[in-house]
Amino acid sequence: MVNSNERRKIVVGLSKIVKEGKCYVLKGFSHNFCPYFLVKIMKLLETRETAFAFFKLAFCDDSESTIRSCCIAAHILAAEDLRFLAQDVISWVMSRIGVSRSKQLVEFMWEGHQQYESDFQVLDTLMRAFLRAEMITEAVETLCRMREVGVTPSLSAITILFKFLLRIGDYGSVWKLFRDMIHLGPRPSNYTFNAMILGFCRKGCLRTGESLLHVMHRYMCEADVIAYNILINAYCIRGQTSVGLYWIHLMIESGCKPSTVTFNTVIDALCKEGNVVEARKLFDGIQDAGLSPNLVIYNTLMNGYVKARDISQANMLYAEMRSRDIAPDVVTLNILVSGHYRFGREEDGDRLLRDLSVSALLPDCSLYDITVAGLCWAGRLHEALQFFEDMFEKGISPSIFSFNSIIAAYSKVGLEENAYEVYNIINKFGLTPSSSTCSSLLESLCKKGRLQEAWELSCKMIQSGFPINKVAFTMLLDGYFRIGDLVGAQCLWNEMDRRKIFPDVVAFSAYINGLSKAGLVEEAYDVFSEMLRIGMKAAIEAFMDMYRTGLVPDIVTYNTLIGGYCKVFDMVRADEFVNKMYASGWDPDITTYNIRMHGFCNIRKMNRAVMMLDELVSAGIVPNTVTYNTMMNGVCNDILDRAMIIAARLLKMAFVPNVTTTNVLLSHFCRQGMPEKTLLWAQKLSEISFDFDEISYKIMNRAYHNTQERAEFSPGTSEKSLFLDFLISVYGLLFASDVNQVLWRAAA
Repeated sequence: MVNSNERRKIVVGLSKIVKEGKCYVLKGFSHNFCPYFLVKIMKLLETRETAFAFFKLAFCDDSESTIRSCCIAAHILAAEDLRFLAQDVISWVMSRIGVSRSKQLVEFMWEGHQQYESDFQVLDTLMRAFLRAEMITEAVETLCRMREVGVTPSLSAITILFKFLLRIGDYGSVWKLFRDMIHLGPRPSNYTFNAMILGFCRKGCLRTGESLLHVMHRYMCEADVIAYNILINAYCIRGQTSVGLYWIHLMIESGCKPSTVTFNTVIDALCKEGNVVEARKLFDGIQDAGLSPNLVIYNTLMNGYVKARDISQANMLYAEMRSRDIAPDVVTLNILVSGHYRFGREEDGDRLLRDLSVSALLPDCSLYDITVAGLCWAGRLHEALQFFEDMFEKGISPSIFSFNSIIAAYSKVGLEENAYEVYNIINKFGLTPSSSTCSSLLESLCKKGRLQEAWELSCKMIQSGFPINKVAFTMLLDGYFRIGDLVGAQCLWNEMDRRKIFPDVVAFSAYINGLSKAGLVEEAYDVFSEMLRIGMKAAIEAFMDMYRTGLVPDIVTYNTLIGGYCKVFDMVRADEFVNKMYASGWDPDITTYNIRMHGFCNIRKMNRAVMMLDELVSAGIVPNTVTYNTMMNGVCNDILDRAMIIAARLLKMAFVPNVTTTNVLLSHFCRQGMPEKTLLWAQKLSEISFDFDEISYKIMNRAYHNTQERAEFSPGTSEKSLFLDFLISVYGLLFASDVNQVLWRAAA
């Protein structure tokens, strides 16, 4: 209940109370569990942590009388502006007495609470206490009671509830909670949206996260750097670095300034993919964004150059960093030393180590770490071990870097047992193994074909909370295929998905290759389609390899590739794959056309989007809702005159917009200074019983007020008004006619 550190603080605090002559409070409390004396003591203990520790120590039993006293104490604390301490008390009691009795505690708190607290204060305390005790259902019930008595919950409490609901995957409650906030308050803030975006992204629902970011402005919030960083990081983790780059550009276009974290996330992802050239371009663009590269970004790019075996570029980057008076750290120098020993000249590594020993740039312990690592990379294990032993003799405690280096070196030369011995020593030093530690051990076991041991080790590490990265899983996956254990490989693949370890192109390639060799061509193709769906860097190379492995891409594969290029605005490459699609005997379907139209709308080439619409109709393909909404959303950002012409064409094709598209269109006319047209369109839609939402009515209300404020119509809009009136009349006729007849007329 109370740890030794808390006990020490309590003793010190109580001693102070006695010295100050206030021991009467302690005597009063010693006779019985009196809430008033309890609160006085807690207040005298000064800090919240010490006061709460004393409460836990003083809590004698969980009888009804004690629970009531605790509730009164919480009331008093809250009334004296110690609400957080009150929440500590209630949440701790809830966790002690359990769910069923906690409902009784709620009634205790509600009885006569007006003597101490308002409805809001007591219910907010209860809601937060349930959340801290992770009693989500009870927290939601308390929220419902707040709504019933007309109390608006605090924004911070609602945001905490969002986090818990997203963590357990209760999306229905998430959206209900969000709708209640819109209608009943409190109004969502940036913090609320960011929490929701993060929650959905962690669950893999990146598109939902994107949608939330896009609608923030509707609720008087603007997407900030945190929101963008969450999305960018989520895409990069999943290997969709090109999408991360796209979001950086979108971020800048929206007027939101990226942070160094933003750039470092994508640079790191590009370097891991081996795309150092693109990483350098992004690095050079940091200053254009009004930022300066920091040490972390330099280390990231330097490491990318070393992994690409371009030591000269790594050296040049290091020189550039030093010229800007950015001091290197142990990571910087470890990258350079290991790079020289692994891919450069060994004498350069020795020279750098000598320079470091006399430069006083690093403390002795860090210098030893780098020396041990460098010698291990150079294959000079005997010398590395001597340095390692020398550290112990001098009383210098090795860091995890030194241990990792020794483990990797032992594993590399096939001395797994020695590697295990070093691994077991790590715990004695109170160090936590890193992903590098685990990967080295697993790699050595996989090479020896000891897959069962490797799997048991990985499970043990996961249970102990040690990080297992995708590299380790990929090595295991490849190992299973090498010995022909197909079931083991498939189980491992499913385990990666269950643990939210997102495979990279190497893992995908290993799995596809293994399935193909095992004769499971259809399964291999399904995995390939999944790789294309999430967009990896090497998707095109894998596409070209399909023919060599006997796999034939279908319409889904082509549409996925075309969609990927459209997302990064590369319409030229998208068109190239359309041509390949024709050459392979596949004709574009409605999805193909919708993807391309959306791409052209995004880059403001509405004329090309219209050409796609014409091609679609000429090919005998009937447009669907996605087609219409894509075009309507596109025209709303186009020149007004041309937008109205395109709108007329869509109306002739019997287009009935959904409420989202309708709101965009109504709002568009309002912003263009034509509120009358907003009202006319709304009237026509209401005649066909169109299902408006709350946003629609807000736009109409704004348009109505705008028309009242204007004494007369703007003189430059008369021709447009006549044209819009014509469109509206056509719109009304179309809704009254048969859709098939309209399509027939349009085709004629």
